[in-house]
Amino acid sequence: MPARKLYFEGIRVGDELPALAKAPIDRVQLSRYAGASGDFNPVHVDEVYAKSVGMPSVYAPGMLVMGMLGQLISDWARGGQLRRYHVRFIKMVWPGDTVVCKGRVSDRYGEGGRYFVEVELWAENQRGELVMKGHSSIQLFYSLEDENRQRSGQSPIVVDVPRESLLQNAGGAAPEGTEEEGASLSGKKTTGSKPAAKTATAPDPSKKTKK
Repeated sequence: MPARKLYFEGIRVGDELPALAKAPIDRVQLSRYAGASGDFNPVHVDEVYAKSVGMPSVYAPGMLVMGMLGQLISDWARGGQLRRYHVRFIKMVWPGDTVVCKGRVSDRYGEGGRYFVEVELWAENQRGELVMKGHSSIQLFYSLEDENRQRSGQSPIVVDVPRESLLQNAGGAAPEGTEEEGASLSGKKTTGSKPAAKTATAPDPSKKTKK
């Protein structure tokens, strides 16, 4: 039996995604990730080298945690199309840490037969500390009927839905990061008034020129 799909008509602003708790990070996983990704930065796999540059041990690549957060949104958005996904690395993840990925629908809107939901994402460690923040944009069919119509070559169901959005800084919003010491993807230790973070953005097909 195929997995139940997600449709726009059943989503409301404020809906929370089921949390995804990953197994504790270990050094075997870091080695496997290095082999799979081709990223053999020694700060992630070489304990001696990591300590020589001032780290207490090896630590997880930010892209590994980004993949975990990506799993959360892809598992939730069944049948949807990921239009945008970007993250900000906030805090380093160490061997033994458990990453818990969470999300919440922050916006929904539709116009001209195209329907979108915006989802704020974040990941915490086992101490509840924020390690990553992110955001994604998902395009969905309005309903099962809408999907069947479009797949059969008919025009989509058109329902204009004004943008609905969580209030800025409303209670229960995703936690904000704190300013603390971290490391960049290059493995260099950084300090300063801003958290060590980088942003990765997936291409946005919705920005292509309409025919």
